[in-house]
Amino acid sequence: MESSDLKPYRTVSTASETEYVINRSRFIGRCFPVTNEAEALAILERIRKQHWDATHNCFAYRLRSGAARYSDDGEPQGTAGLPMMEVLKKRDLYDLLVVSTRYFGGILLGAGGLVRAYTRSASDAADAAGLVFMEPCTTFSVRFAYPYRNAVWSVFERFGAIESTDYGEAISCVFRCRTADVDAFLKALSDRTEGRVGAEPLGEGYFGFPATDPQP
Repeated sequence: MESSDLKPYRTVSTASETEYVINRSRFIGRCFPVTNEAEALAILERIRKQHWDATHNCFAYRLRSGAARYSDDGEPQGTAGLPMMEVLKKRDLYDLLVVSTRYFGGILLGAGGLVRAYTRSASDAADAAGLVFMEPCTTFSVRFAYPYRNAVWSVFERFGAIESTDYGEAISCVFRCRTADVDAFLKALSDRTEGRVGAEPLGEGYFGFPATDPQP
């Protein structure tokens, strides 16, 4: 098969909210998966309305489109939005928004303290949202006679996941395979079934797999 135009990337799987207090200042961290700037800005506006009485609503977002933006929202320059953006860059994360809402507790944290606080707020929120590695996968329709069940299943176990199975006169499966492994999957399927079982591609899309932070 031809190489895919889809490229793998790292993001988060769901929205999250975390909170911690330092020197009586309360930091509420939130993380959201987003697909475009309009979506990110709409979420940000909602949070600003929800926390209209907060001292600051700082944010950073980074998209696969290349769009990236951050704001200190009144904190000293470079102490809030930029550290949050650095969290996204160091973790190689895309298509997400992080927001840190601060309620000032009356004790100044200093520039270094603010950088550490906003870095932690963004990092904790990303962790809580669940890091995922989005990989291009191809979905196939595979139909085969019952005597080939064990052979086909052994190939499935090596190369991906079954999305659905229908038992009729023959077995029909919808199977998902990492696009990078498609050629190896098709060859193994043919070899294990003596060329009697093939797979019809249905389409390609992204699927998330658990991710860890990249090595330094």
